[in-house]
Amino acid sequence: MFEILRKIQTDIAFLRDGQRDMRHDINSLRNHMHVMQGDINNLHSVQTQVLDRLERIENRLELRELAEAQARFEPHP
Repeated sequence: MFEILRKIQTDIAFLRDGQRDMRHDINSLRNHMHVMQGDINNLHSVQTQVLDRLERIENRLELRELAEAQARFEPHP
């Protein structure tokens, strides 16, 4: 009987070690996911900045095109 209890105790200790390793792995994955989410948020921010800049450039080009088109119809001295 004593040997059976000792075997059960050894098995439980082994399971606890495995559980501790699993917790460590899950925490590592969780931290990695948080870092990746931060990277994704940064990419979205940069993408928004680039799109805003592109919109400003397009607006300036349209204004220039309109001014050039208007200049063709104005009398030149």
